[in-house]
Amino acid sequence: MGPLITLINGRPLIKNKEKIPSGNYVLIAPHRTWMDPVLLAISVYPKKFSFMAKKELFTHSFANWFLRKLNAFPVDRVHPGPSAISTPVKLLKKTDLSTIIFPSGSRYSSKLKGGAVMIAKMAGVPLVPAVYQGPLSFGALFSRKKRKINFGDPIYIDRHERLTKEKQAELEQKMQAAFDQLDKELDPTFHYDMPEKPANDHF
Repeated sequence: MGPLITLINGRPLIKNKEKIPSGNYVLIAPHRTWMDPVLLAISVYPKKFSFMAKKELFTHSFANWFLRKLNAFPVDRVHPGPSAISTPVKLLKKTDLSTIIFPSGSRYSSKLKGGAVMIAKMAGVPLVPAVYQGPLSFGALFSRKKRKINFGDPIYIDRHERLTKEKQAELEQKMQAAFDQLDKELDPTFHYDMPEKPANDHF
């Protein structure tokens, strides 16, 4: 898919790729388009990733096959259950797949949640913040507006330190500060207009 997107939209601007550590990690970013997982994964190819997708997307046979080919795994976003944590932790520990997580969980929210921190802590891997600026739909790629991705310094979590509410809040603030700084580095005037959540979208 990378060559196709490059053909349509041109080469992206990718900054600070050298900050990405070796080994596995949790790539975290603000969720701005349904294309986020693909665009982020392409930017660090040949590194491979797993990512969560809502279980409803797996109900059709072709979509189920395609998503699993992309190393996606289903999650019930209304009632996540233990597998939402245990599955990515297992993949991070036992495979060469890193994982992509959007801490806000949705394109319609900017509030960060704790799943990414817990997964990184349990797997013993760092969080790597990133931001994407550019077209927000496949059709918009034809506008030739440049895709831009910026990577930040890894955030390491002490596996032996208790993850209290205070520590969780501190790490969430650190993630948000990293996102804000990375956006400013790419474009000081950047502003993301969050879309309105459709009435029939519960996710």
